[in-house]
Amino acid sequence: MQSHDIHQRLKALDIELSPAGAPAAAYVMSAQSGNLVYLSGHIAKKNGNVRVGKLGATMSTDEGRAAARAVAIDLLSTLQAHTGDLNRVKRIVKVMSLVNSTPDFTEQHLVTNGASELFVEVFGEAGKHARSAFGVAQIPLGACVEIEACVELD
Repeated sequence: MQSHDIHQRLKALDIELSPAGAPAAAYVMSAQSGNLVYLSGHIAKKNGNVRVGKLGATMSTDEGRAAARAVAIDLLSTLQAHTGDLNRVKRIVKVMSLVNSTPDFTEQHLVTNGASELFVEVFGEAGKHARSAFGVAQIPLGACVEIEACVELD
């Protein structure tokens, strides 16, 4: 990719990256080993506040999907801060999504599509990744979704 492609694509998608967030406990937001960057779990936020909710009780699948998309954008902000340039991304390798949901909610995969589809919109084929999506009883601070990722750099 040319050095401006990803930034132009973000602009075309009307996506503005915010400053990377700070860790809320005893961890770092990103850690690199070789060409792999591991991004810590990012929780869903809206207008800077934790997006609290439970899929299957207080949130719809579409609301969860929108929250997952927003988490993916926050992950890109952290990745931008780590790399200095998103054009260094060779591939999104793996995504893991935790969905705060009721025991009978079974659409975690559809919620997680919000993040997966965003990565493909931004990186094209390089955004396609392996993935796991889990339903969990609770996420820190009551967030509706938490997502982490592993990214390969050039």
